[in-house]
Amino acid sequence: MTDETDPSLTLLLRSLRLPSFAASCDELATKAQRGAWTYADYLRQLCELELADRRERKIGRMLKESRLPSGKTLATLDPKKLPPKVARSLASLRDGDFLSRAENVLVFGLPGRGKSHLVCAIGHELILQGHRVLFTPTYRLVQQLLAAKRDLLLDKALARLDRYAAVILDDIGYVQQSRDEMEVLFTFLAERYERRSVMLTSNLVFSQWDRIFKDSMTTAAAIDRLVHHSHILEMTGPSIRGEKAKSRRCSSKKGPAETPEPQAQR
Repeated sequence: MTDETDPSLTLLLRSLRLPSFAASCDELATKAQRGAWTYADYLRQLCELELADRRERKIGRMLKESRLPSGKTLATLDPKKLPPKVARSLASLRDGDFLSRAENVLVFGLPGRGKSHLVCAIGHELILQGHRVLFTPTYRLVQQLLAAKRDLLLDKALARLDRYAAVILDDIGYVQQSRDEMEVLFTFLAERYERRSVMLTSNLVFSQWDRIFKDSMTTAAAIDRLVHHSHILEMTGPSIRGEKAKSRRCSSKKGPAETPEPQAQR
């Protein structure tokens, strides 16, 4: 056994922001002595441990910051429910290469088809690779940008959003906007064009987007910027939420299995 670490060394390690070094140096020193490690082996093990712990803490902070729903991950996504084209695209999107090209991911489909789950699952994978992601309902982002514009802080708000490699706008089709709201949303999309990625879900096809942007010219300009560098995915098939609800109803109707009464002995 080695002597316990000098308290002054622990203090030095913590002042250098090496908490994993400080917490593990005694235990690893014992292993090093038993295994006849070199000084370089011992130091390498401590460095690898520190880096692994830092990465884990960073991922935790990024997941919290992203506001992604915790349950909508790749592990909970049923691949059998995905259309074949979407399943093929998922394999390439999860690696995050599209972010370096500032490409967008646009997911369309009727309500209940799993659009939000799909983009959130991709978002989780991107964070695990070290990319900053923000998830927000579209209406909430619009209201935040509108408030920033009112307070003459729109540029600062857009700069904060620019820190994220991908911003996920959920349910853009449900936003029925005034002209002011439409303008800040268009400004956001225009600012990210060919610089940063946008991922969005919509229950409205492009031909119906005049409901969102009101003005035909603005609608065309917004669609042009989004589509120019994009992956367009269509979530088809029956409603996943509807199928789950139907399954729950069937289960509740069946109830617990009845135990047969014992027959009288003859």
